[in-house]
Amino acid sequence: MKLKKIKPTSPGRRHQLILEKSILSKSSNILKSHIKGFKNASGHSTQTGRITVRHKGSGCKNKYRVICNQNKNCNNIFIIISILYDPNRTSYIALRFNLILYTFDFILYTKYISIGTLLENKKIFEEDYIKIGSRLQIKKIPTGALIHSVSKNNKIIYSKSAGTYCQIIQKFINNCKLKLPSGNVILIKTNAYATIGTIANEYKKLIVLGKAGRARKLNNRPSVRGVAMNPVDHPHGGKTNGGRPCVSPWGKLTRGVPTTTKKYV
Repeated sequence: MKLKKIKPTSPGRRHQLILEKSILSKSSNILKSHIKGFKNASGHSTQTGRITVRHKGSGCKNKYRVICNQNKNCNNIFIIISILYDPNRTSYIALRFNLILYTFDFILYTKYISIGTLLENKKIFEEDYIKIGSRLQIKKIPTGALIHSVSKNNKIIYSKSAGTYCQIIQKFINNCKLKLPSGNVILIKTNAYATIGTIANEYKKLIVLGKAGRARKLNNRPSVRGVAMNPVDHPHGGKTNGGRPCVSPWGKLTRGVPTTTKKYV
């Protein structure tokens, strides 16, 4: 994937940077049985209807692509058919065909694999199967390897967004230490499944939208500075912060105080 500069034919395109997507399929209606309707909550709670996430709303209508769990199809051989864009996630997805069961499904696209690549998911440990894109149990993957789509309780939990990966730090008999993309180190079972490699589209964070219209189509609403609000709306309101340090809209300090706690095992 390469970044492409747009010709400045208008002010909104002058600083725009987009990704060159020549590897993606032109059709978006492939495998319609795995494409479901999806209602965007736009930051509102589905139970109460109240806003739980600010600055969301008025995005384009999208459909949800069902991603394969990947733990049920062990001891199978797959071939990559096409690479597709998914509007509901930052990473790309790949359409694969099961050469044993003769079925199609979607998976998260791993970097450095291309159309026509054979992927093997095996329960039996053999060195020939340790290659990029293969899905194995963590106990069969060497220490120090980069992995993604790590499962927990038979569901993919860790490292699913664009450009992310986990690293196996240390392995024990039944558990192993795993370094997450956030830097936290967790303890996870060695019988959990993971895919060797990293998620593609690592340059996603470098794109420049160029204009507010593209952000609105991506379900992002504009944010307003606290100092521009009224005192009843924000602690910084009334054109002054009142001599107090910078705080969040709910009064919590935002500078000099850690907002998260890192957990080390």
